[in-house]
Amino acid sequence: MRLLLLLPLLVAATGAARDSDDPFLSGAQANHSYNIDCGGAADFTSAFGRRWLADRFFSAGGNAGMVAEPHRFPQPQERTLRFFPPASAGKTSCYSLPLAPGRYYLRIFSVYDNYDSKLRSPSFDVSAAATLVLSFRSPWPETAARYGAYSDLIFPSDAEATDVCFYSLSTDAPVVASIEVAPVHPLAYDGATTGADVVLVNYGRLTCGNSLFGPGFTNDSDAFSRVWQAGTDFRNNDLTYDAITAGGRKIFGSNQPPNYFPTKMYRSAVTTGGDASNEIEYLMPVDTRMSYMVWLHFAEIDAGVRAPGQRVFDVMLAGRNVTRIDIFKQVGGFTAFKWTYIVENLTSSTMSVRLVPVVGRPILCGLENYAMVPLETRTVPHQAAAMKALKDSLKIPARMGWNGDPCAPRTWDAWEGVTCHPGNKGLVITQLDLASQGLKGFISDEISHLTDLVSLNLSSNSLTGSLPPGLGQPSLATLDLSSNQFTGSIPGTIGSSKLQTVLLNGNQLDGQVPERLYSVGVHGGVIDLA
Repeated sequence: MRLLLLLPLLVAATGAARDSDDPFLSGAQANHSYNIDCGGAADFTSAFGRRWLADRFFSAGGNAGMVAEPHRFPQPQERTLRFFPPASAGKTSCYSLPLAPGRYYLRIFSVYDNYDSKLRSPSFDVSAAATLVLSFRSPWPETAARYGAYSDLIFPSDAEATDVCFYSLSTDAPVVASIEVAPVHPLAYDGATTGADVVLVNYGRLTCGNSLFGPGFTNDSDAFSRVWQAGTDFRNNDLTYDAITAGGRKIFGSNQPPNYFPTKMYRSAVTTGGDASNEIEYLMPVDTRMSYMVWLHFAEIDAGVRAPGQRVFDVMLAGRNVTRIDIFKQVGGFTAFKWTYIVENLTSSTMSVRLVPVVGRPILCGLENYAMVPLETRTVPHQAAAMKALKDSLKIPARMGWNGDPCAPRTWDAWEGVTCHPGNKGLVITQLDLASQGLKGFISDEISHLTDLVSLNLSSNSLTGSLPPGLGQPSLATLDLSSNQFTGSIPGTIGSSKLQTVLLNGNQLDGQVPERLYSVGVHGGVIDLA
């Protein structure tokens, strides 16, 4: 993937937005929306009336930092950052966001600005809902490295908390300056058919007749807090264009559920200049490995068009003629009209979006292009919960990076010392190898929920307490708890028919040995209870 959305920094706000315009304003307790100032020391309210939270209650470690030249960043949350050195924070570091089940808009601001004086922007990946969604590769484009880059997406959440995770590549420290999340309508962007299984990653959300606008950046409203980027940088500049506006006329049909597309976008548009045969063309960056959901936005805002057939044009996507548009025929004048299409099997890293005139000149108010990233298979919930309980009871050190989903995304390695395999309802844990990791806790009985565990090796640590009955998984073939400080008796549950190796030597166990354990040695297995 590529760096997705670059937004220029804006001048300070001239006023405050209204609460009703911005779902972020109501705060986390009201509607599960959060504005997190990564690396920030204290909560604050921005010039736009938006409440920002210090990240100490959301982040799993890392270090706070500051951009090298804070005077170039007008918004406070863009100046602070958090970075995650893998030597101390592990390969994976996450922000845990308490979210109710639903769909959410997520925006991340990443900036380097030589905060560490190393003159090298880092390489790292980002996941949401255990799905790889963003990749940053060194060197970043100069503009992104110096001024920062905004990336955003729409993702489903079906758990009480969703993790946004950062995965280090090589020895690079992932870095993030701010994270914002807000709910969107469950049916937005074709949610009825794609909402539960797809993450929509923004590869371009353009307003064709305006400069950049959106909550948190200007005083213009958008019910989902989307930011609309000026489209001038994406046009084919070999063609000529003219601007057109509604001239103050009211626009009907905008800001309606489930998508709540903002009225401001439809009040202006781009059309062709010069010869009447000229076309409109936008060149959108894409990754050919993925399919894209394209949304085009129109409104007939020329009072001179009073009937169907006076403005007709074809839509060409990636060189294919996919539809013919007559806005007035569809909705009449001064009324929002949106059209969507899924583009597949792309062969070029640039997708052409062309409007070709049939009658009159084509017109376009806005354009959105979303990569459709399939939601990845995750660890089955009860096993993920068991692993988090073990993380606490075993006192797993931060350097091991036990954060996020234990097994997903599959592009990354599972948690250190953990092996996973596909199961019937998701990914399952089949092996834990945590020998000689300096562990000083105890084994939680939640380990009983790891019902697919084949091998468990916790040898040569300083673990204490008794052995839990939950160690009797029928799937278990190898159990090595040697050289610890376990006490008490051996549970009678240990001794499945598949068990081939049992090493409990070097502990302080007492009492009788269950008869089921003796059968391991009788049937040719290895057993050491010294």
